[in-house]
Amino acid sequence: MMQLQADDPEADWTSPGVYDVGAGVYRIPLPLPQDGLRAVNVYAVRDGDGLTLVDSGWAITEARDLLEQAVKLLDASLAGVRRFLVTHAHRDHYTLAVTLRREFGLRISLGEGEAQTLRNIRDPAIPGWQPMATQLRRGGALELADRVGRAPGVDKTEWEDPDEWLRAPQEIPFADGSWQVHETPGHTRGHVVFVDAARDVMFAGDHVLPRITPSIGFEQNLAEYPLRDYLDSLRLVRALPDRRLLPAHGPVAPSVHHRVDELIEHHDTRLTQIDETVEAGASTAFESATRLLWTRRGRRFDELDVLSQCLAVTETLAHLDVLMLTGRLRRSEADGVRHYVRA
Repeated sequence: MMQLQADDPEADWTSPGVYDVGAGVYRIPLPLPQDGLRAVNVYAVRDGDGLTLVDSGWAITEARDLLEQAVKLLDASLAGVRRFLVTHAHRDHYTLAVTLRREFGLRISLGEGEAQTLRNIRDPAIPGWQPMATQLRRGGALELADRVGRAPGVDKTEWEDPDEWLRAPQEIPFADGSWQVHETPGHTRGHVVFVDAARDVMFAGDHVLPRITPSIGFEQNLAEYPLRDYLDSLRLVRALPDRRLLPAHGPVAPSVHHRVDELIEHHDTRLTQIDETVEAGASTAFESATRLLWTRRGRRFDELDVLSQCLAVTETLAHLDVLMLTGRLRRSEADGVRHYVRA
């Protein structure tokens, strides 16, 4: 049976329950189907006599049932939720909100940078995996691109436009104050984070994660240089006052700044490693990715599942383009494949 309990950052953050983060904020981990992340944190926040939810979960029955139990423990109901504030349009953050709006008429707010993403997702002329296949071909991973191109499409009916497009800088009114919205593109083009200065917390979505690095550019509306955008967004967040980190995946952490510093250092290291693969003869993102180790466990490329291999290639491609922008590499293109050499 689901219980209301104090949040313990040292415990298993994916275990179902309602966790009191403090000051009227509750963390509700919801399950993900066939996903290495295992769970996504939805945050319920006291808002007068109701609740505002940050992110929503994936539109599956198990997640909906657990969320319904969670809000009941907080003396509320799904029908009585005031609104969803969503950090970005990935299905584990957005689609359950759409399902519940159809049922209860709830209000959804989303960053305006996700508008074209939602149009692309719902466009019947754009197969669901086409943007990924396009990136894989650019990266020289032609066999992977062909496999992805044959994959079943996504259910395009799971997405709809929100009721409100958020445009930073913007204040979101609450019964006891207001939150600030900050645009943090990189993980997706329209990703936003929410700052509650009174509670001294940042709801960081997938922008700042305490134990892993977010995927870069895995979306339907491809940015030209997603890693550049992501690093710029990290620096933006680093320039804000430090807050407690309330992430979408992983436990609550005491300092946004501390984790941002680690993420910037990680990407600096990765840029150096990828530069070294080019020096050693790699020409494409695929060739470079196969020479690197992946995940915290240090796995070889051929030990990864297909989706992880795809993400490895696209993230290597994003790093190579940043190296090109800094002048360390030169880029050319032949038959749709990008090639890189030392400048």
